[in-house]
Amino acid sequence: MTTAPQTLDQLPTPCLVVERSLFDANVAAMSAAWPGLSLRPHVKAFKSTAIARILADAGHGGFCAATVREMEGLAAAGLGSDLLLANEVLDASRLGRLVEAGHRVTVAVDSDATIAAAAAGGVTEALIDVNVGLMRCGCDPADAGRLADTARSAGLEVRGVMGYEGHLMMASAASKPARVQASMEVLTAAHAEVGGDVVSGGGTGTYAVNRWVTELQAGSYCLLDTDYARLESPFEIAVSVLATVVSVSPRGWAVADAGLKAFGMDHGPPSWPGGGLEFVSDEHTTLLDPEGLLRVGDRVRLLPGHLDPTVARHERFWVVDGDDVIDCWPVDLRHW
Repeated sequence: MTTAPQTLDQLPTPCLVVERSLFDANVAAMSAAWPGLSLRPHVKAFKSTAIARILADAGHGGFCAATVREMEGLAAAGLGSDLLLANEVLDASRLGRLVEAGHRVTVAVDSDATIAAAAAGGVTEALIDVNVGLMRCGCDPADAGRLADTARSAGLEVRGVMGYEGHLMMASAASKPARVQASMEVLTAAHAEVGGDVVSGGGTGTYAVNRWVTELQAGSYCLLDTDYARLESPFEIAVSVLATVVSVSPRGWAVADAGLKAFGMDHGPPSWPGGGLEFVSDEHTTLLDPEGLLRVGDRVRLLPGHLDPTVARHERFWVVDGDDVIDCWPVDLRHW
């Protein structure tokens, strides 16, 4: 029988590590700003029902997801009281089975085809997804009312609208309030045509300025990453990839055993709080160590540039208090 790791030095690397005190502080800060059901946590950021349960216990019992697999996992964990697939699908049959099992499922729709797919799959509730400036999903705002009528004619209850201002998450502090307002004015105008009680949108990057939505779809805030950490907010980076130094050069660098396969790199390379890094390759990160302080066997914590795809590369979070391992949270909502 294998003994569970008790300290950082006993963890297999590379692995995800969560500093519990920072995680708890992040959760408390967001709960203060968006209490109860005004926050609909987006599980795509952390992909773990263990984290989702903590957030549900904090009063945030409705969740949104990006994949059908995430929806199924939440339902199986007993967290299916109000699930939103904040994404379009053309095969909603798996979602329909969740409805049959007694879970509340809402799906985003932005076209006649996605409405037909929702109805054919057995989904009974929808939000009209409206394009508010991000070049991604969402209908033309002028078409929102017609799509709502079409959805109702297909037997769907239209709960309201959704609009994601993702293009503004990293906007400058000076320009963000006005730009978010402009996007949300588009959404509220569409909502007037669509009806329903729900205006869903927003995220970690606009949590402080978006007060038009009735529910905020934020998820990254509880763990964060170096991209979001550039913004002024109460949230701190609570997650890192723990790596082991496997080689040291007398010429001023050291090599850790976490590479491209351990990080999402679309927002840039990881950061090392102990200094700079030279580059990231398949299985390794080369750390700049001009003073030769690192030794083979040392552990280093590398901070991800983009949380979501980094999490998707791992099977679990090791939860720590300093150097002590205090829990393990499976990353059980991976895949599609």
